[in-house]
Amino acid sequence: MAKQPPTVGSSTFERIKRDIIFGTLAPGSKLKLDGLKERYSASVSTLRETLNRLASDGFVAAEEQRGFFVTPVSQEDLREIASLRILLESHALRQSIANGDTEWEGDLVAAHHKLHRMEVRMQAGDETEKETWKRYDWEFHQALIRACNSQNLLSLHSTIYDKYLRYQMLVLTFRGEAAAVEHRGMLDAALARDPDTAIKFLEDHINNGLHHTLEAMLE
Repeated sequence: MAKQPPTVGSSTFERIKRDIIFGTLAPGSKLKLDGLKERYSASVSTLRETLNRLASDGFVAAEEQRGFFVTPVSQEDLREIASLRILLESHALRQSIANGDTEWEGDLVAAHHKLHRMEVRMQAGDETEKETWKRYDWEFHQALIRACNSQNLLSLHSTIYDKYLRYQMLVLTFRGEAAAVEHRGMLDAALARDPDTAIKFLEDHINNGLHHTLEAMLE
């Protein structure tokens, strides 16, 4: 079946969400409908629907009588998001390792290869494609848990991951070899069907990223 083209509403949703995650729309900033209408070439009704959807996911705050604002950031919120990511992703990873087949293994190896090549470039000082790097990072983590066989779990994890990513993009710095080693550890343990070791690498990876981001927020 041919893939259906995105509707105006869905494309507007993805564009605004991306601009929030990558900091183009700054935390706490007011989302004025007139400005958004011109910027995203969307009707007021589409924008209201989009902002309400983003509010339900936690990326936008809707305040009665005051309108819509990009959700503010805080250290406490980041810590909570990191804890939720560990909870969801660890459970999904355990299920995925138990269920994953040879095709899952191949997809996982391919996703890691792309991420690792980008990490090597960044370790060499080339930081011109940070957005591509984070997309490859997402694809690798998604490949790890894709075989969990729960669409609800994958959907919840996707939202939490995007919230975590927003904080990283606001203070984006590369942790270098340490992060690459953690990714390799997750890959090797997953392929060896060792969920406890894979989850340990995952928890360390998220917690180390959390501390790195918190330190950057204080600077």
